Amino acid sequence: MSKIPVYFMPGLAASSSIFERIKLDEDVFDMYLLEWEIPNTKESLSDYALRISEKIQHENPVLIGVSFGGILVQEISKHIKTRKVIIISSVRSNLEFPRRMKIGKRTKAYKLIPMQLILNIEKLAKFSFGEKVNKRIKLYEKFLSVRDLGYLQWAVESVILWDRDKIDENVIHIHGDQDEVFPIKYIDKCILVKGGTHIMILNKYKWLNENLPSIILED
Repeated sequence: MSKIPVYFMPGLAASSSIFERIKLDEDVFDMYLLEWEIPNTKESLSDYALRISEKIQHENPVLIGVSFGGILVQEISKHIKTRKVIIISSVRSNLEFPRRMKIGKRTKAYKLIPMQLILNIEKLAKFSFGEKVNKRIKLYEKFLSVRDLGYLQWAVESVILWDRDKIDENVIHIHGDQDEVFPIKYIDKCILVKGGTHIMILNKYKWLNENLPSIILED
């Protein structure tokens, strides 16, 4: 029996190294890591998804996406046939966005986000307070791979303006009950991970390694 191809898409601006602790049985699965590319001028999310889908070299793959990567793999699945789509720390429609994101869309407040400061992790660290915040910044410094202002502006706008307003029940959603970006109270049906935060791909990897195989193989 041939092995199951599983493609992983990281979160916004992150590198595929966020999956370094994810291990699947090599006798059953082949793991492939996708990376973000710089979007073309005024490229739609759908066109971008089509472009990334061309990196997928197998028929009927499993797609796993984290956060914005979860949104992207859902868009990719419109262009190719998939065995399964799994999202982690993400949303299945814009109905699951928290109130602040909906207000941001209505008021266009997202355009005021200081992208340059976000890109300059080192400068951000100087203004941070407390050990917990500094640890989080060190994580971002390690895993943030795309430091392109155009990409970041495109990505934030693509999330806020995502037009999917109906949940695809075939998409499997894994979500932490402590997610601070997409709070659990707004999420409609998911596989709940106790104590999971928005970065649980990094610190709940043991749970994911134990449970992903059966989630992928389940009919």
